[in-house]
Amino acid sequence: MRSIWNGSISFGLVSIPVKLMNATENHAISFRQIHLEDGGRIRYRKVCELDEEEVPASETVKAYEDADGTVIPVTDEDLASLPLPTAKTIEIEGFVPASAIDPLQLDSAYYLEANGVPAAKPYALLREALRRSGKVAVAKYALRGRERLGMLRVSDDVIAMHALLWPDEIRAPEGVAPDADVKVRDAELDLADALMNTLGDADMDTLHDDYREAVEELVAAKAAGEPVAEEEAEKPEGKVIDLMAALENSVRAAKESHGESQGESHGEDGEVADVHPIGSGRGGKKPGGSASKRAPSKKTGEKGTAAKKSAAKKSAAKKSAAKTTAEKAPAKKAPAKKAAAKEPASTKAPAKKTAAKKTAAKKQSGGTRKRTSA
Repeated sequence: MRSIWNGSISFGLVSIPVKLMNATENHAISFRQIHLEDGGRIRYRKVCELDEEEVPASETVKAYEDADGTVIPVTDEDLASLPLPTAKTIEIEGFVPASAIDPLQLDSAYYLEANGVPAAKPYALLREALRRSGKVAVAKYALRGRERLGMLRVSDDVIAMHALLWPDEIRAPEGVAPDADVKVRDAELDLADALMNTLGDADMDTLHDDYREAVEELVAAKAAGEPVAEEEAEKPEGKVIDLMAALENSVRAAKESHGESQGESHGEDGEVADVHPIGSGRGGKKPGGSASKRAPSKKTGEKGTAAKKSAAKKSAAKKSAAKTTAEKAPAKKAPAKKAAAKEPASTKAPAKKTAAKKTAAKKQSGGTRKRTSA
């Protein structure tokens, strides 16, 4: 790796010569602008807006524009003359726990390499001191014409430095958070925890840039003169979703992707409920609609008898109530002929019953006599 800065780490009275090099690299595909008609490249030239002539780099300098529009030139010599103690030094200001650094402050990352054999011993000393303390070093350094804030930590056997934004460069998140009235139920939190546990840890080594790969395939296809297949992007739906249902479906999908069995589902209150297929012995009928072939048990028979008795009692009660209602209600005037016809019928019925009883008694007495004579 090529170094981009040479200097030293100031650790108290200990000076450690180091080289600074980029710890990251950009894999994004870069494009150029061309003239579509003839393929000619489009270039940008620095042109003075007063005389409209191109200005070479040797004649350009930095300038600061004041609030009233006044332009104040500032040359590289002016900046170099400023007293900047950190121009060639990474000045360690102190040590803090890594958790004290807000991740929002993290910027570019660099590796620090010991510059020369004499620097190996103090370099290793600082590295092991940081490792044993579990803390990180906060330092100031100057790079590309400005003073910056940095954080030194141990990465494997190397001291890494992260450029930090100054605390006043971090914006306050005012008006970004949702309304304070939003409340999350425990059942929703339980499902969110279940989803997190199901998804498990992220394997950082397997993550890659799918979009960059798609762009590379596109460029390769166009270079080979092959047709480019267009994929329809999924349109985002603007529907309001049920949060509980979405969480339950997410947990189920995550379990299926991890090969777990689906023997349980979560209910509305977050508890786990067993899922039983229809007709598994809990109902009286099978899925086909036919009744169960099992013989009714003794208890079932007793229940049926009790039910019949109860129904008979209810029927008798209804009849009694009907009679009472009939007695209370005013009697309707019926024709005299019909009333007279009804009376003989009621009189005949007891007579028939009496005759039947006498006949049965004669037969019985006759049979008794025959048995005695025998």
